[in-house]
Amino acid sequence: MFLDNRQVAMDSALEALADSIDYFQDNVERLRPSLREALKPHYEQRLEQMRKLQELARAHLKMLPRDADVERDDFLWLWSRLKSFVGNDSQVLINELLEQERVLMQALSTLFTHPLPDPIEPVIEECMKNCRQLIRELYGLQKRKPQR
Repeated sequence: MFLDNRQVAMDSALEALADSIDYFQDNVERLRPSLREALKPHYEQRLEQMRKLQELARAHLKMLPRDADVERDDFLWLWSRLKSFVGNDSQVLINELLEQERVLMQALSTLFTHPLPDPIEPVIEECMKNCRQLIRELYGLQKRKPQR
């Protein structure tokens, strides 16, 4: 089944949401406890928003859920671990989480360039708000001196 442009944009946004959640969950133990506690509520909220958006996409855009790109996830995790050998592990993770947010924000912005059913738009706006809040949080954490 081929997807139209609107479905492709939704698929990209859902994939970016899932990737950001997966990346955080895969690396949460590498974060200092204070960083983990600061970021965890953002990702819990994101998980709820993603599930809501998946349901709406199924109901209004006739989209079926897809599996995550496991090979991409494995590569990102390995690359992150390698970079951590030469830098502060938490700072490396913060930078990579920021990159995930940039990708997500771009996918959500692209989704907004298509006509969407009314029930979907508020959820996307919530996702964007969460993304902006998380970016602010990550930049704040990035500026703090790393604790050893």
